Amino acid sequence: MKLFGLKNCDTCRKALKALQNAGRAPDFHDVGVDGVTKAYLSKWAKAAGWESLLNTRSTTWRGLSDKDKSDVDEKKAIALMETHPALIKRPVIEADGKITVGWNRDVQEALLK
Repeated sequence: MKLFGLKNCDTCRKALKALQNAGRAPDFHDVGVDGVTKAYLSKWAKAAGWESLLNTRSTTWRGLSDKDKSDVDEKKAIALMETHPALIKRPVIEADGKITVGWNRDVQEALLK
């Protein structure tokens, strides 16, 4: 299991702690420090949909130029997330051949059983 997120993200820390407490300690990959490849982003976008992967509520998104925020499609979203990893909705978890985005009740139920 791999958990992709940011070290300082409260949601990522909650997910990591819950998974560790459930005996499912994931490998943590800090996308802010280590970056994230276009290959990973493309795989996640295909599995979860680029719209659910792109965090348009973040302060990073609000700080982008109007040009960057306009006419966003999958290709542009992946390029933006590659350049600005904080735009990735977190955490992204790869487990049991599946990819989940976020740490909502459904994800928790699926991964903590």
